[in-house]
Amino acid sequence: MPSPQLFDLPLFPLQTVLFPGGLLSLKVFEARYLDLVAQCVREQKIFGVVSLKQGVEVRKNNDPTVFETTGTVAELIDVDSAQSGILMVRCRGTQRFEVKRSQQESDGLWVAKATLVPDDEAVAPAEAMHETVRGLANAIATLRTQGSEPFLQPYLFDNAGWVANRWCEILPISIAAKQKLMELPDAQVRLQLVNDFLRSKGVVK
Repeated sequence: MPSPQLFDLPLFPLQTVLFPGGLLSLKVFEARYLDLVAQCVREQKIFGVVSLKQGVEVRKNNDPTVFETTGTVAELIDVDSAQSGILMVRCRGTQRFEVKRSQQESDGLWVAKATLVPDDEAVAPAEAMHETVRGLANAIATLRTQGSEPFLQPYLFDNAGWVANRWCEILPISIAAKQKLMELPDAQVRLQLVNDFLRSKGVVK
């Protein structure tokens, strides 16, 4: 079996976890990221989102930055220049990746040598998960009545990984817990853990 191919991937370390199929909105104003977004628009390139373990999103002096080694590739959906020097960006999470090594460029941008992680197998939620699926549909309906559209369409309720990922995005759990769930290679296991949490909180019966 051939080794996964290494490729160069600019990184955007954030205090969040991006899941495959997820929607991420960013307010970009640092020069290193303005340049990155401009390059992505110009050359239709991608970048990687990794969750911060130590450090902050906005560069400060020489504060150490430590981030997770598994993240999710982001592709631009739209970019809006709301005011001079600020870009409002919406991105879609696509495929997970692993950072094999990384270095920080002179402008502060992190660049990784990365490999892609296989996508979740497209499997339907088990019958025991159907209440959790219905619960997500109800949550989406409630959020829409409140004027919120946190998820990209189409809604894939027949896909265990998609259902698990969307629940993970809105559950009131720690970033570290979301990271562990995102990294799980089995979508059914991820959905089972979400289901167990929801039942423990009485969200689904």
